[in-house]
Amino acid sequence: MADHIPTSGTNHEIASWIWHNLVPKNGQASTVQGELLRAIEKLRWEAQENGNINWDEGFIILIDFLENTLAQPSLFSPKDCEAIRQDLSRLRSFKPIVDEPDDFDEEGLPYVDDDLYDRLTDFVVAFSKANPETIPHPSNPKLMR
Repeated sequence: MADHIPTSGTNHEIASWIWHNLVPKNGQASTVQGELLRAIEKLRWEAQENGNINWDEGFIILIDFLENTLAQPSLFSPKDCEAIRQDLSRLRSFKPIVDEPDDFDEEGLPYVDDDLYDRLTDFVVAFSKANPETIPHPSNPKLMR
C-alpha cells in the first residue's frame, strides 16, 4: 500500500490512482481516502446496476461515513458542505422500484445519473489533495459491503 497520494493531474487521474492503489478487490480499504472512493462506487453500483434492490444498513453506514468525513467545515466551505449533505440525502431518500405505483415519481427512484457520484468523487479528490499522506482506516465490523 502506498503512503502518499500523488496529487498532480486531473481529478479523474487522481481518483483512478486512488482506486487502483488504495481500494482492495474485496473488503474495506485500509485508508480513509480509499474507503471514501470505495463507498461512492459501492453506492453507484448498487443504484445503477441493481436499482438499490439490495439496500441495507451497510449502505447507510457508507453514506454516514462519507458525510462524517467529507462534510467538514474545516476542509470545505459551508456551501460545499451543504452540497455534500444534499447529494448524500438524495442517495438516502428513495423508494424501491417495487414500491412505486404505476404513476411513479422519478424523483423518488434510486439515483442513477453519474453527475452526483462524480461530484462526490471530486470532493474525495479534494480531500485527498488536502491529505496526501494516507490516513489509516480501521475496518468497521458492522459493514459487510
